[in-house]
Amino acid sequence: MGLFFVVSGFEKLISPYENFSYVVQGYELLNNSLSDIVALVFPWIEFIVGVFMALGLWLKLSLRVLWAVIVIFIFVLAQALLRNLPIKDCGCFGELFSLPPHVTLIFDSCLLVIVSFLRRFLQKTLTLSLDNYFSLTR
Repeated sequence: MGLFFVVSGFEKLISPYENFSYVVQGYELLNNSLSDIVALVFPWIEFIVGVFMALGLWLKLSLRVLWAVIVIFIFVLAQALLRNLPIKDCGCFGELFSLPPHVTLIFDSCLLVIVSFLRRFLQKTLTLSLDNYFSLTR
């Protein structure tokens, strides 16, 4: 799960932020200046939380942030589909690959279930994490 968000965030970080800003503007929720802010901030959130998830560091907080990010993604995709916006590619994965919004909505819903499961069974999730390692060394 963490590596998925590391790759997704990193791809957007190495691309010009205007590319992602254009995608955000396509969802018609924010004005241009707010779209630019989202395009600058969200890839960093994805990348950093993905790194923490992959390492199992600050896992409880990382899962909460990731859960919130996925809920936002689902809301944005759902409203675009309900409004019949002419979006052919969700833009969620930058230039790596293209998925239509309805497929991404299903994918994000599955991610939300997985993150909810990981949050629910956090103690088992922590077994191989750095959080667990550091708590054992105290």
